[in-house]
Amino acid sequence: MKNIQLDITKATQFLQADAIAAYEPKVKAAQEALENGTCPGNDFLGWLHLPSSITPDFIGELNATAQVLRENCEVVVVAGIGGSYLGARTVIEALSNSFQWLLNDKKNPVILFAGNNIGEDYLAEMCAYLADKKFGVINISKSGTTTETALAFRLLKKQCEDQRGKDMARKVIVAVTDAQKGAARTTADKEGYKSFIIPDNVGGRFSVLTPVGLLPIAVAGFDIAQLVAGAADMEKATAVDVPFMENPSAVYAACRNALYAEGKKIEILVNYQPKLHYLNEWWKQLYGESEGKDQKGIFPAAVDFTTDLHSMGQWIQDGERTIFETVISIEQPNHKVLFPSDDENLDGLNFLAGKRVDEVNKMAELGTQLAHVDGGVPNMRLSVPVLNEYYLGQIIYFFEKACSISGNLLGVNTFNQPGVEAYKKNMFALLNKPGYEKESEAIRARLNK
Repeated sequence: MKNIQLDITKATQFLQADAIAAYEPKVKAAQEALENGTCPGNDFLGWLHLPSSITPDFIGELNATAQVLRENCEVVVVAGIGGSYLGARTVIEALSNSFQWLLNDKKNPVILFAGNNIGEDYLAEMCAYLADKKFGVINISKSGTTTETALAFRLLKKQCEDQRGKDMARKVIVAVTDAQKGAARTTADKEGYKSFIIPDNVGGRFSVLTPVGLLPIAVAGFDIAQLVAGAADMEKATAVDVPFMENPSAVYAACRNALYAEGKKIEILVNYQPKLHYLNEWWKQLYGESEGKDQKGIFPAAVDFTTDLHSMGQWIQDGERTIFETVISIEQPNHKVLFPSDDENLDGLNFLAGKRVDEVNKMAELGTQLAHVDGGVPNMRLSVPVLNEYYLGQIIYFFEKACSISGNLLGVNTFNQPGVEAYKKNMFALLNKPGYEKESEAIRARLNK
């Protein structure tokens, strides 16, 4: 199988001739720091060789648990936020039928996501939907105290027990959590839930290839062994001993940092496949939470083309020239639809009759890339042979590895997220959480000024 391919030629034309080559020693040092565990955040490098370390027995255990949920549930709710749900949702949305809600699929349960917001209407409507459903829950939380997820799990646990009884609830609630500590671990042990461990050395946004992502993906009916195989092959393709220009993650990290040094402060991830919307969302978290520190970092934005060409396309074409694009292009769709002919030809589109819809999409992609480059927007292109588990595994690892190299090039700790705690501190103070009395007093005094 061929690998995904990165083309940077329409980005490097905006750089000095030797700009990418100049990054080779810096990238090599960044990769060696990862391999040797000498970079900041080196206690969170467990993802680095995770794909190649996953055993068939472990895949089998995950699949066995997924089968229990499939056999006993019409719906499975994945409770988690950030990296605890985005990776799973990326793969599930990319591979699922776009109209799965309307299908009478008795083989695999509908997968819902909760615990990623504090929307009261969302939770009320979800609980109402579940009222006559045989449902189960995958609760994903290392601590068990993250507000959004803990709140949703409280509701779901009670409703599942009330509707299905304690014994069945015990069978269809699965915990993915810390090995020994935390509220979620305590609850899992007390209730007797089947549980899987989130490794201590893998942070949330790098956790797709742990049970955090693999279990929900398996429940949805997809081949997690192939997902892992794709990631393992990309692990090899981006290894520290691979020559610089043959290593796609190294080249991507170098190119985006070279563009950043030239004033390109915003990277826009582009897809032309609606199924990749949540890949955009996962990528935004991966890069935003990893690089946005110390008043540094490329701002990660994303668009779904051609839809957003009728809105954001104007800004990208003619707006401030502080942006560059990375386009994910799927070479071969999984279905074939031919453009029909029409006798009246009122829309003037008979010139497309007999062509595949994907050919029209590809020409929109190429035409847009040429227009944006002409408009001063550097473009990189990640070519993916087909959208399946294997190549999604490659994409995931490619971006994870490139992100870690890029963070080292920036000189930040890729694996922490200190800024995320600021809103939590204020929220807890405003809610009068025990232990936050001083903060509550200070923030209310501030608001009363």
